[in-house]
Amino acid sequence: MGNGSTITFRPARRQDVARIVELLADDPLGAGRERFEDPLPASYDAAFDRIEASDGNSLTVAELDGAVVGCLQMTFIPGLSNQGADLALIEGVRVAAALRGQGLGQQLIEWALETARARGCQAVELFTHKTRADAHRFYDRLGFDQSHVGYRIKL
Repeated sequence: MGNGSTITFRPARRQDVARIVELLADDPLGAGRERFEDPLPASYDAAFDRIEASDGNSLTVAELDGAVVGCLQMTFIPGLSNQGADLALIEGVRVAAALRGQGLGQQLIEWALETARARGCQAVELFTHKTRADAHRFYDRLGFDQSHVGYRIKL
């Protein structure tokens, strides 16, 4: 990121979907589960429509000089646990490969934490694949704790 470059965060737009899928596919795990092709499978537009229609979901992009260079999705979950505390779940965090290690990921997560605070969330959770050692160090450095064991079942 050059001097004078401006990072902005904004809600994703339909025209961003292909770029977001490209970012999601740009690593070994993502390449195995995403289909970045032209045209994109219709499932991506359908998912975007569901996210956009849900007040409890936020799909956000980071722009650098007008180009989408990062993204994340945040889901806001109302809860009864912890005396009725709401929480936010962060997923799909990606930064363009050429910009990794330059602070954009930290800015993106800090933006997400502030957004969650503003919505009254008492905690923010995220999951990262157990093989992503660099991501683990990144989240540790930002103050996240590995406080839970996650499980998943594919349906």
